[in-house]
Amino acid sequence: MRLRTSDVPAQDREELWRHTVARSFVPLDFAFRRGCSGEITGRRIGHVLVTEVSAGPHRAERTDRHIRSSAGPGFYKLSLPVSGRVRIRQDGRDTPLLPGDLTIYDTSRPYQVVFDGTCRVIVVMFPHGELRLPQRAMREVTARRIAGGRGLGGVVCPLLVNLAGHLDEIGGAPAARLADNVVDLVATLYASRLGEHATAPAPLLRERVKAVIAARLGDPGLRPETIAAACHISPGYLHKLFRAEGVTVSRYIRDLRLERCRRDLLDPGSGEVAVRAIGARWGFTDAAHFSRVFKAGYGLAPHEYRLSRHAGEW
Repeated sequence: MRLRTSDVPAQDREELWRHTVARSFVPLDFAFRRGCSGEITGRRIGHVLVTEVSAGPHRAERTDRHIRSSAGPGFYKLSLPVSGRVRIRQDGRDTPLLPGDLTIYDTSRPYQVVFDGTCRVIVVMFPHGELRLPQRAMREVTARRIAGGRGLGGVVCPLLVNLAGHLDEIGGAPAARLADNVVDLVATLYASRLGEHATAPAPLLRERVKAVIAARLGDPGLRPETIAAACHISPGYLHKLFRAEGVTVSRYIRDLRLERCRRDLLDPGSGEVAVRAIGARWGFTDAAHFSRVFKAGYGLAPHEYRLSRHAGEW
């Protein structure tokens, strides 16, 4: 996706901008202070759309009218200014962002994005369901500033800016895995923020724990004790959270790892990757153990599963 207003006559720029944004993001109303000028470039990696928007001073607004007429799932959007000052307004909050800051907002509710002057902003958008955090709880953190210079924000913000600068170099199977990792990191960031605002109820805390597990799934040293420490809860309470779903923590980790391995075995882009390397990628360091648990779960050893699927027998 690429749009440059300088490529079209001045009288056509605002309509082209509005049409491109509606097609690529969601429909919005615009008010330009000094005429419509700017550039939008971006690319989809897996289920994540990463875009860079450069524009002069203007206001973009998503209204109830837009939301009522929209079909399909809602999305979360992250904005990270690279230059200039941006304001995000949602849920009664009006948050100024400077370069290095980040915030999240929800396309299923009204919001405004205001460029106070000429700005360049990275926008990351993905469906609600990918975040695996309750939408009700996420209302507590929309349009709240996260500083990119410290804590988890200091990890996530530079990564997203760097990702936007290398989109042309990413393709094939790694793109889908990278999209998963990006959303996992964002989920970890916001699970942490939700934990800071209030004592999380069990369903929310369980989703926070799952986000931490997903973000660290490839670590062979991932254990209930390390997960509990990362979530600031006791190991006993961690096990209690999962007993409510009828599964142990270890079983949940194993099943999630197996599903990621299964996905990679089916991915044509991973056809040249050794089965043992796929297992190791998701925390199975013992190839024989990986083969046994995979066969127990899916009825075939990993290499047999790959061959049968590629041969069209299933």
